[in-house]
Amino acid sequence: MNDLSGFEAGACGPKPRILVLANQKGGVGKTTTAINLGTALAAIGEKVLIVDLDPQGNASTGLGIDRRSRQVSTYHVLTGETSLAQAITETVVPRLFVAPSTLDLLGVELEIANERNRAHRLRSAIQSLTEREVTDLFTYILIDCPPSLNLLTINALAAADAVLVPLQCEFFALEGLSQLLKTVEQVRSALNPQLMIHGVVLTMFDPRNNLSGQVVADVREFMGNKVYETMIPRNVRVSEAPSHGKPVLLYDLKCAGSQAYLRLASEVIQRERALRAA
Repeated sequence: MNDLSGFEAGACGPKPRILVLANQKGGVGKTTTAINLGTALAAIGEKVLIVDLDPQGNASTGLGIDRRSRQVSTYHVLTGETSLAQAITETVVPRLFVAPSTLDLLGVELEIANERNRAHRLRSAIQSLTEREVTDLFTYILIDCPPSLNLLTINALAAADAVLVPLQCEFFALEGLSQLLKTVEQVRSALNPQLMIHGVVLTMFDPRNNLSGQVVADVREFMGNKVYETMIPRNVRVSEAPSHGKPVLLYDLKCAGSQAYLRLASEVIQRERALRAA
């Protein structure tokens, strides 16, 4: 179902802020952060679209979108078969929408590899959404990327205003971060001069683990004030929520993970205000 069909076109509001959640390493809490940050932003009044660019489709599943119902997906958007507006689906969370993904995305790189605009397919799709005058629906667009630096991730970075990096509190965290920062710089030079690092969010933090504390100290020394104050704790309720097709804020609002994502959403909005005022 295209859930934009019920909205009338009208005067466009401000351009939505496009944040890409990227990390070439898997298992760092990237999709979990996309789902729950999107939910937290929606909970405090923002209108949010999550674009699922990961072929695994975990963001779509975690928001309750059944795989059998994904007749139109981001695969069809990137191949030009359909518009982004047609792929957008309502979720169980008020003011939160998703453009779901399917395993077809695994082959999209080969299909568009010889196209001149292959790195700008997603940016063009989002611009077309603007031209349809429906972006007054969205104040934030969050793009969930696959755990690799492939053409899907490049499309996301080329379309985005800023990058939000989920970083697990583990030994090799900084090594992976350095590689991602190099890719961001390459995209900024070649494809998207306005791209910036919005912030680094430390995930799966365990205060009982000495290594977690050392990683936090190292990342804050390396990235300075780019690291959000909020850290996402290792929390069983956060891990359980996707199996129920719900963000953790709907599954258990009072748990430590939910409260952390609400604080992160507030911090993201504070940084946005500071950027606008600068």
